[in-house]
Amino acid sequence: MRSRIFFIMFLVLSAFSVTQTACVSVSSTTVPNLATTVPHVVTADIEAGIEHYIEEQMRLGGGYFTLPFKEKELKLKLVRVHTEYLANLGPRYHFACVDVADIEGDLYDVDFFLAGDPGSMRVTETTVHKINGQLFYAWEQKEDKTWHRVPVEEASRDLLGVLNGQDEFDFLYTVALPEITEPARMWLPLPTSDAFQTVEVIAMEVPGKRQILKDKKYGNHVLLVNLGREDSKKNVELFFHVRRIEKDAYAEPQSVPEEYLKPNRLVPLNEDFKTIAGKVVEGKNGDLVRARALYDYVIDNMQYIRNGDGWGNGDAVYACNVKTGNCTDFHSYFIALSRSIGIPSRFSMGASIPSARNDGGIHGYHCGAEFYAEGKWWPVDISEADKYSNLSSYYFGRHPANRIEFSRGRDIVVEPGPVTGPINFLAHPVLEIGGKPAKVKAKFSFNRNVACKTP
Repeated sequence: MRSRIFFIMFLVLSAFSVTQTACVSVSSTTVPNLATTVPHVVTADIEAGIEHYIEEQMRLGGGYFTLPFKEKELKLKLVRVHTEYLANLGPRYHFACVDVADIEGDLYDVDFFLAGDPGSMRVTETTVHKINGQLFYAWEQKEDKTWHRVPVEEASRDLLGVLNGQDEFDFLYTVALPEITEPARMWLPLPTSDAFQTVEVIAMEVPGKRQILKDKKYGNHVLLVNLGREDSKKNVELFFHVRRIEKDAYAEPQSVPEEYLKPNRLVPLNEDFKTIAGKVVEGKNGDLVRARALYDYVIDNMQYIRNGDGWGNGDAVYACNVKTGNCTDFHSYFIALSRSIGIPSRFSMGASIPSARNDGGIHGYHCGAEFYAEGKWWPVDISEADKYSNLSSYYFGRHPANRIEFSRGRDIVVEPGPVTGPINFLAHPVLEIGGKPAKVKAKFSFNRNVACKTP
């Protein structure tokens, strides 16, 4: 428990430090020399400041936030603020990172620097960081704790999200419960140890009554929590210590690869997938070669755009038709194509731990896939390969050490399970209030600067 308290205190304190964020480029010479009486600023103030700025710009721009970029003027609308990257850099100097969508359908990640006090912040610098997940630059922290932009072509692997070898960190999974008006049940993933990760449960603070379930097909451990009205607005906190090694192709004697040729609800087998995959692998011999052809095909034909309706469900048909989505859509499409030509493939869900910093928030879940060839399971990360083309060879057959796996498989069945049926995939909690689905999301945080590191 002592290590858990230390971890939470560290996160709170680091929220006011330049070391908290992966998206900051600032040195002592760039921080304005302002008056000594400086108001206390929290990330909520910065979030309000950047949202107010964009809303005002949209009002002035006829409903759009306009931004000059590559000799044209983008017409943008706010999608979301990256609350995990908001930072107070110094006296009256702040950083924000947001997603905005263009009228043409492209998604831009834009970095903002702001100056001023809560309620009166002004933007001093605006830079496009990514378009549809593709980086224009990375961030590197110097020994003096300041951050600097690095061109992607000059960036090392660790600046692009890859830690080789091994990693070790504390991981905090937090859920803020909504108002509960009737008896409720919630299912959460419980990451477990395997050949590539060792997971120790440090602490669990969970209201209500809890029990641990196990699904028979994939072996996932699932935490079931029974809640009542008295649990409204409470927090659920799961705190883990994780040691992880880089994952490459591996044999799994107990697995039955043929089981992973069967369809899932959102990853069906149909003639469209079979026709597309057949054309892609025509003339290619061996499942390893054929899988690489499908991997490249998905990279070439999908765009990492999380905008509009339908993305993020891991719907292979949606991905095939729309050609956009997030990691769940990329990997579901690959799995559907692979299975359609007889290559067993499966889905895994977890989170990617930032490699360029050692603590703070994590930008949501991250998933991957594995296919079976040459007597081994080969991990792939197609959405990351799409973002970083120079790492496409690495991500065919490897997952880096800076990961945690929550669960495996699709259509997860536990008893007792949700009224809505099998769980599509398990990263964020599944909550039902009075037998009806209710929205809830988890927040992830991590810390490598841990007191309980093992020798």
